[in-house]
Amino acid sequence: MEYSTISSKKFWLFIILSGLFITNAITAELISNKLIEIPIEFTLGGWSIGPFTTIVGILPWPIVFLLTDLMNEFYGQSAVKRISWITAGLIGYCFLLVGLSLSIPAVEIPNSTLADNNSYNTVFGQAQMVIIGSILAFLCSQLLDAFVFAKIKNKTGNKYIWMRSTGSTVVSQLIDSYIVLYIGFVLPGALTFEQFMIVAPTNYILKLLIAVSLTPMIYLGHYLIGRFLADKAKP
Repeated sequence: MEYSTISSKKFWLFIILSGLFITNAITAELISNKLIEIPIEFTLGGWSIGPFTTIVGILPWPIVFLLTDLMNEFYGQSAVKRISWITAGLIGYCFLLVGLSLSIPAVEIPNSTLADNNSYNTVFGQAQMVIIGSILAFLCSQLLDAFVFAKIKNKTGNKYIWMRSTGSTVVSQLIDSYIVLYIGFVLPGALTFEQFMIVAPTNYILKLLIAVSLTPMIYLGHYLIGRFLADKAKP
């Protein structure tokens, strides 16, 4: 059912889910210029693996994964594609405002905790470098995720929610993890290619592990939304 003809209850649920989706996506883009270390270490086949280095922007993405799958499940591929295009436009608008703020000199007050020009530009100036990679990666990954999700659902019907959720993430996040980091960090010189080949695979593997760990949440969200929408049919 297209969301243009849905009931008021289902419509407002879509508005709430879309708001959460957009907020988490934009937040992830803004904070992605910071590298963090994931303190996980283990030995596999005699090889010591970890700790892992990745971008801090990975933190909001689990919510984006969850919301993408839930909206695809209840509103369809077309709704996910539309909200993805809207979000990409809003990310661009956000970066435009950030760029404008960078061009305005800060009033520096001695002993103040407010940001001076150097600290502000260091934090938000790097974000400007990833705008093309961010928007391109976001659109490619989201549209691909919606496509793969829909294809798997057409084959499996309402069964195997975990399969379409994880399967779509495996494909889409491969694109996202490599495109955004290469265009946003390697081309401007923020990362060397060697560093990129360390961070990108780590980023991808972590996203897959997060997607798998969110499987119970997908089922819980599916159940709660199904119950919520079913209530409208009750007298």
